[in-house]
Parts: sequence; C-alpha cells; structure tokens
Amino acid sequence: MSQKVVIDTNVLVSALISTKGNAAIILGMISDGLLESIYCQGILEEYSEVLSRPHFGFPYSRVAEALEIFTLHGTPIEPQQSNTYLVDESDRIFFDAALSSAATLITGNLKHYPEKPFIQNPAGFLSTLSTSNE
Repeated sequence: MSQKVVIDTNVLVSALISTKGNAAIILGMISDGLLESIYCQGILEEYSEVLSRPHFGFPYSRVAEALEIFTLHGTPIEPQQSNTYLVDESDRIFFDAALSSAATLITGNLKHYPEKPFIQNPAGFLSTLSTSNE
C-alpha cells in the first residue's frame, strides 16, 4: 500500500512550473502510483481555479492532465472539519483532508499550518521517504 498524501495547491503549481523540482518528483510519484493522493471535491475545485489563472499561462490541456492525475491515482474522501486554528482559513480543506485520512500534507507554505509531524514541505517529505526506504 502506498503512502497517502494531500498536495497543497502551491506544490501542484510548482510541479507545473518546474518539471525538475521536488514538487514535480512528488507529482510523478502520484502519477506512477507510488503515492496515493487524497482529495475531495473542494480540493479539485481549488486546483482548477488556481491553475486556470491567466498569469500562470498553463494551457487548459495541462491543467486537465494535472487534475486527472489526482482522480486516476487518488482516493476521494469527505474530510471531517477540525477546529484547529489556521493562519489562512482557505488552507483548512487541505489540513482537514490530511487529518481525516492520516495522510501527509505536503505544502510549500509551512508557516500557514501548525507544526505537526504530518505536515512537510516537498524536500522534507522526499528526505523522509528516502530515509524510510533505506
């Protein structure tokens, strides 16, 4: 069974901007079935809205392809809402999805979340993953 992950939108954006960075490696691992993406309808809507913003300039086909990775290689859930304080309330859906499914939340904005062991940035996650596979 592969490890469960919730991907914050900023990580997905990074993966599409730089195809060689840590975020892209993680997206590739989801696409290859090495990681199980946990998502809900609200997360997919957030991905779609942000990736479709004109300033990114992502072609529609690339956005659709990215979203399909999650629906094909992930598990939809209905997260239970927590009462944990978050700096940015718009991050709640990602936090609650990870908390509800015992997944690792991967984000580029650690400062937006409480310090919890299940919340990591892409580099930290990959480092933990490689350490646990040794």
